[in-house]
Amino acid sequence: MDRPGGSVRILGLDPGLQHTGWGLVESAGSRLRHLADGVVSTKADLPLADRLCIIHRALTELIELHRPDEAAVEHTYVNKNPGAALKLGQARGVVLLAPAMLGVVVAEYQAMEIKRAVVGTGHADKVQVQDMVRRLLPGAMIRRADAADALAIAICHANHRSTRNALARAYQTGGYQSA
Repeated sequence: MDRPGGSVRILGLDPGLQHTGWGLVESAGSRLRHLADGVVSTKADLPLADRLCIIHRALTELIELHRPDEAAVEHTYVNKNPGAALKLGQARGVVLLAPAMLGVVVAEYQAMEIKRAVVGTGHADKVQVQDMVRRLLPGAMIRRADAADALAIAICHANHRSTRNALARAYQTGGYQSA
């Protein structure tokens, strides 16, 4: 859904059981504007169910407050510790569920896809991603790496969304011919 002026609010979400990063941007054509960012944190000594509830409640409040049009979530992979991977997967499920339950369309992106969209290479390190996020969103005071990652996810979605919309317009107007 586009807002007046063709802008759309995109919520980027970086799932984590201890820290779930979030970042909200407004995209209008090729212009991006930082709206907000932050982190939902849980305490490791709480039961898993309580931690998942904290994440869900916080994201629900955040979505109701900021009213994003779309959301984007990073695929997460942890292969060293099966127990940690399972817990992260449960947190990721909550992160996907919260916007979906409020009617917000959710897209998913691989880490390399996000890095490529923001930095230009899928093998960029965290510092390069954070530097580019700051350049693409001037004035953003990003305090945590998790929030920077979430903003990168939102930027990636904005770029992919623009490309999809341009292709759709080309197909509708007959400006694209398939081979």
